[in-house]
Amino acid sequence: MDIIIWRNGEDYNQDVCPLIKSFYPDAVFAEGGAAAEASGNAADKTGSAGEKSEAAETSEADGTSGEGSSLDLYFDLTSDCMTVRIRQQGREVFAETEAFAGGERRDYRNALLRMLYRGLSGLTGKKLPWGILTGVRPTKLVYERLADMTKDEIRDYMAETYYCSADKIEVSLITAAREKELLTQCRPEEGYSLYIGIPFCPTTCLYCSFTSYPLERFGGYVEPYLEALKKEIRFASESMGGKAPMSVYFGGGTPTTLSAEQLRDLIGYVKNSFDFSGVKEFTVEAGRPDSLTYEKLAVLKELGVDRISINPQSMCQETLDLIGRRHTVEQIEEAFAMARKAGHDNINMDLIIGLTGETPEHVRRTLERIRPLNPESLTVHTLALKRAARLNLEKERYVDMQAVDVPVMQQLTAAYAKENGYLPYYLYRQKNMAENLENVGYARYGKECLYNIVIMEERQTILALGAGASSKFYFPAENRLERVENVKSLKDYVERIDEMIERKLVFIEKNRAALKEGSVVW
Repeated sequence: MDIIIWRNGEDYNQDVCPLIKSFYPDAVFAEGGAAAEASGNAADKTGSAGEKSEAAETSEADGTSGEGSSLDLYFDLTSDCMTVRIRQQGREVFAETEAFAGGERRDYRNALLRMLYRGLSGLTGKKLPWGILTGVRPTKLVYERLADMTKDEIRDYMAETYYCSADKIEVSLITAAREKELLTQCRPEEGYSLYIGIPFCPTTCLYCSFTSYPLERFGGYVEPYLEALKKEIRFASESMGGKAPMSVYFGGGTPTTLSAEQLRDLIGYVKNSFDFSGVKEFTVEAGRPDSLTYEKLAVLKELGVDRISINPQSMCQETLDLIGRRHTVEQIEEAFAMARKAGHDNINMDLIIGLTGETPEHVRRTLERIRPLNPESLTVHTLALKRAARLNLEKERYVDMQAVDVPVMQQLTAAYAKENGYLPYYLYRQKNMAENLENVGYARYGKECLYNIVIMEERQTILALGAGASSKFYFPAENRLERVENVKSLKDYVERIDEMIERKLVFIEKNRAALKEGSVVW
């Protein structure tokens, strides 16, 4: 849908456009210049530079005054008043004006978004489960209020301020309370977590946009990559001054794409480089069952890995075939059995709801196949298509295979989790998620992943090593993060490793100085 935005006053496009896309996922935006007067004669208005926008010129040329687009949104914003009008095919379908008594920019923004929500919800008949919230960490709002508000007060606040639905408020309360309990125990701001990225996979899944390279094409890069990674590991361990990480997480890609010997060598190198005395959790994503052998699983256990993931995404063979997973449902079950035999007693399984071609019945089948495996945790992702995902780049091929009833799928997974003793412990959202939903991590009590919580709550430095890895340096005095990205390309990472190291060193020294100044023990 083509949507033209006309405005007077401050630019709130970064706030309103994500909300609009929650109602109209295929929205394409254009600037229409200054907002029209009550007459709606938008084409006669000019932009701030005194020139009509391209959209306005086109509208004037065809005589439609901006009304030929599918939707025109008019924002007339002053410091003490806001007006929102919506015109559809030239006919005004919503108009509302609200006085603003003063307050912070956030209060003004929220009032504006509520007004826009009322207009779009009335026009489409849709109610969004998270209301006007479009950010990735909705539980953070609840977490920050647990200390000085009762649960009922938080319920009222989330419903009235953000239009959140009752069930989303409840899952936020449960999740935030568990996060607070765990974070109080481990005091993450006084430590850091270590992430090691292994960007290789057996194949690339249809929906994937992570830094991941299929082994059959990029196998020749494995050894040069590991040598460059060891160089970054050596630098990082020396720069952290012997300070022990709180958690260690090997992600990817699929780390278990490496051979058993490569895993033994790399994990041994990491353990010899860093002080593991303070490590509360050591996770390795063993996600793809076609990357697993008993020997690899035994090596992980022997070297102290105490949490792994075996990620089916779906237990329906037709879905696995469609999304590019070259393994069977039976291989998933066999890999899980091998992990148990090797001694792993904290296994997570990832599922994706909203996969191409699936219905709630597929999700029911998946949950029933998982039930006898009895993993310690279950992470339920809602499909979010990034621009680089093949499913998005080739979307014309799959236009008739869209998932249906995704909210029903989520209800099934939430009910399954509750029935089987899993509690939500972390929750986050991404752009372009199916039905404006979320990802939820469920776990049995005591089996939660600390790394997942600290990366969501942004209260700890994450030292991330490897191609595509994103370090996050936490400055507690200001309660903020600064990010440092590594290049994604294997070739660039290997050839530019010294540049990656130098870039990190600047931030490590800056972070160390800030922590000392704030009397946080380094």
